[in-house]
Amino acid sequence: MMTSPVAHPTADPAEAAVSTSISVAVDLAGAAPPPDTEDVAAQIAWMRERIDEIDSAMVQLWQERAALSRRVGRSRVAAGGTRLVLARERVILNRFRRALGPDGTQVALLLLRAGRGPL
Repeated sequence: MMTSPVAHPTADPAEAAVSTSISVAVDLAGAAPPPDTEDVAAQIAWMRERIDEIDSAMVQLWQERAALSRRVGRSRVAAGGTRLVLARERVILNRFRRALGPDGTQVALLLLRAGRGPL
């Protein structure tokens, strides 16, 4: 199992207020070890099955995150605040960019939009 850090400490006070250090465990073996065989087709089939399992988990987490984000927005508005907090969005964008590079920014933008809707 490999652990990958997602967030890093920052000097930005706005970011520090909402930034947390998150570690994501990546189980490269999945539920079962890859086939112990020279059969490339069997190895590919196993890897594709594992990719499908990971995709399903990602979709489920995406949907949960979006629902929670919408609830936060509704709660903020009900309490007299704004629907979104740009400093918080910047923290999320930076976290994903640091972890995933330029593509991370795009992933974060899609996540944010799923939770709050388009600007």
